[in-house]
This record gives sequence, C-alpha cells and structure tokens, in this order.
Amino acid sequence: MAVRVLLVEDDDGVAEALLDSLGAHGHRLVRVRRGTDALIAHREADLALLDLGLPDLDGLEVLRKLRAVSALPVIVLTARGDERSVVRGLRLGADDYLVKPVRLRELLARIDAVTRRAAAGPPDPRTVMVGDIQIELDGRRVLVGGDEVSLTAKEFAVLAALAKRAGTAVSRQQLMDEVWGDAYLAVSRSLDVHLTQLRAKLHRPELLTTIRGFGYRLGN
Repeated sequence: MAVRVLLVEDDDGVAEALLDSLGAHGHRLVRVRRGTDALIAHREADLALLDLGLPDLDGLEVLRKLRAVSALPVIVLTARGDERSVVRGLRLGADDYLVKPVRLRELLARIDAVTRRAAAGPPDPRTVMVGDIQIELDGRRVLVGGDEVSLTAKEFAVLAALAKRAGTAVSRQQLMDEVWGDAYLAVSRSLDVHLTQLRAKLHRPELLTTIRGFGYRLGN
C-alpha cells in the first residue's frame, strides 16, 4: 500500500537514500529539514519519519507539539539510541522507535504495521452518554435529560470532538485542528465563543470543565 510519508531529516545523505529506497517501493515522500516545517506539513501525510537531531527544534519537542494537534502515526528514526530517549519518545506518543542504521526491509515492515494499526483505529462509539447528556454522533443529535437541544454545526463538532474522548483532557490545539482543520489557521477566540454557547445550551456547566493552560474535558 502506497503511503504518503513526511520525512523529517536534516542529513542530505540519509534523506536521499530514504527517498530513493522508499520511493522504489511505491511510497510517496516529502522531505523537510526543520521541525517547524514538519508542524506545518503534517496534514498532507499518512505517516511521519522523524529524526531527533534537527537544526531548529529537538525532535522530541516536535513530537510533543505534533501530538497536541494530530494523531498522525510517527516513527522516530534516529541515531539516538540511549534508553532515556527511547522511553521518552514512546511516552510522548511515537508509534515506533528505530535506531540508525536500519535495514530497509525492517523499515518497510514497520511502516506497514504502523499504518495498518492507524487505519484500523480505535472503535468509535456512535452514542456517548455523559451524565444525562446523550450525544448521537451519526445522527448529530444531542439530548439533555431526554429533551433535544439544537446546536449549530460548529457547536456540534466541538461537542463531538470532546465526546469521543469523554473523561479525557483535550488540548485547545487539538480541538481547533479537528474542528477547523488546522490549529495554525483557526481563530482561538472562535473556540471560546462556541464553548460558551455550548455551556449555555447544555445547562450542565459541571460536565464541561476548563483545564487552565491546556484545554477542556467533557465528563469526569
């Protein structure tokens, strides 16, 4: 299966070898040298190969920032093989961690495994109950105490994004990325307005919690 790969690598020799090898196996690669470029280009990829020794940002910081806005599968591909880096990379959300030099057949197998897991994804509950709030994701209906509540399309999108992760803290960046399409383009004030309207319409302020300095949580 052809995969759109975002290669985040500042070493020209390594990048050219990967571009040639993976391209010969049908994958489509876009290469960037800087972490900041990866944070802009990630939306056009199915998977990222991320080096940690980048010229502008440490790769682990790029991974942390990426995980705040995206579930894009990430394979760390680096010369940094110490246990602390491996553990940090996996805890920050890397789907796999490979130490250079890596055999091509192994890299291809890891790419295939990670993309298959991502395609399967977690089961998406179609109806979510939070207290007496019932959110029907397919039907785009919301009932509070049995009474239907009318929401705008954006209000429902914000609520659905929170409902899919009920009980879990969701960052502002992740909400804006999912609802507006890109956290870099979304207007932060728009999110505040929609959340204020949601609280007013649901009449359950205790179920929609603001987590200062991070984001929001629906439910306990």
